[in-house]
Amino acid sequence: MAFFFNRGRSRQPADIVRTTKELLSRIHDSQNAPKAEEELAKQLSQMKVIVQGTPEVPPSVDQVHALVQATIQEDLLFDLSRSIHLLPFEARKDTQTVFSHILRFRPNSYAAEKDPPVISYLVHHRPEIIVELCRGYMQSQSAMPCGVILREALKFDVITAIVLYDQSSEGESAIRLSDVKPNQRQRGDGVFWRFFDWIDKSCFEVSADAYTTFRDILTRHKSLMTSYLATNFELFFARFNNILIHSDSYVTKRQSIKLLGEILLDRANYNVMMAYVESGDNLKLCMKLLRDDRKMVQYEGFHVFKVFVANPNKSVAVQRILINNRDRLLRFLPKFLDDRTDDDQFMDEKSFLVRQIELLPKEPVDRTRPTRDSPSAHTATVA
Repeated sequence: MAFFFNRGRSRQPADIVRTTKELLSRIHDSQNAPKAEEELAKQLSQMKVIVQGTPEVPPSVDQVHALVQATIQEDLLFDLSRSIHLLPFEARKDTQTVFSHILRFRPNSYAAEKDPPVISYLVHHRPEIIVELCRGYMQSQSAMPCGVILREALKFDVITAIVLYDQSSEGESAIRLSDVKPNQRQRGDGVFWRFFDWIDKSCFEVSADAYTTFRDILTRHKSLMTSYLATNFELFFARFNNILIHSDSYVTKRQSIKLLGEILLDRANYNVMMAYVESGDNLKLCMKLLRDDRKMVQYEGFHVFKVFVANPNKSVAVQRILINNRDRLLRFLPKFLDDRTDDDQFMDEKSFLVRQIELLPKEPVDRTRPTRDSPSAHTATVA
């Protein structure tokens, strides 16, 4: 009789985690993979019920807490992050759900202002999990579930710091939060820098998801990103301009130009913007975008071009290009995207730029940029 009663008893979270870990080790073996995949799907489905509950029964905080502790003790999140591309489709979706819930989980007694326990665990003890999630973009099967998990994690600035500052190679230990050195320039071979190629060279679905994550990294935590861009200015914008703005993909090119405009026009990035618009090469790139065959590329390029023209303290290099091209610009701009007559802001901005170009001196004038939040200090760093 005891046998029949025990059959209905739900398994403990720790048992499910241990079984899942053992099965994950088996799916890397092609001979054992088919049987392991089926059983893994069942285990992950049970984990999803624990963290999410059912329409009839809400999740138990104690059960979820036990599951979170077991995943940390067994290092299950690392195994999941590096194996997700091998899982069947539904199991990948369940992994995405379980992972995201675990990242957000706070015990009842936990202070709301503190990062969730698993976030702290990742940045101080197991940052390799975050790096492996980024490397999920190397496989089309894992790109989107890893992207969803990453964007959940990137809500926390400490996770963004790991992605930005890690420079480990595959198989090496990733950087711990305590080892992050914001003022140290990057080599350009860490996991963050691989997003440029994942966006530019992947299939459409992977590229689109990688871009969404990349944009989150660049725009969500402003003070962190402003410092990073100032320190790594030349390397970042060389990659951004040469890979993303020059991309053969229309979608990548258009989205990247729009993102560039957002970065430059964000007040938090004032010093970065001033350094960018001092470059004659950057201006030449924007002027080429104005003549692109595709109108939306022209339109997004215009919003970057206007930053150069509207800057009251233009560098000599920028002045020289605008002065040398003054007549052509004055003929070109009034007719530029002249079908956007219902866009009053665009028409006003275009008229303003025409007036600014008309007022340019005959020869470049060397000006000293005024001080605002000590931009000269930042310029010395990024120049």
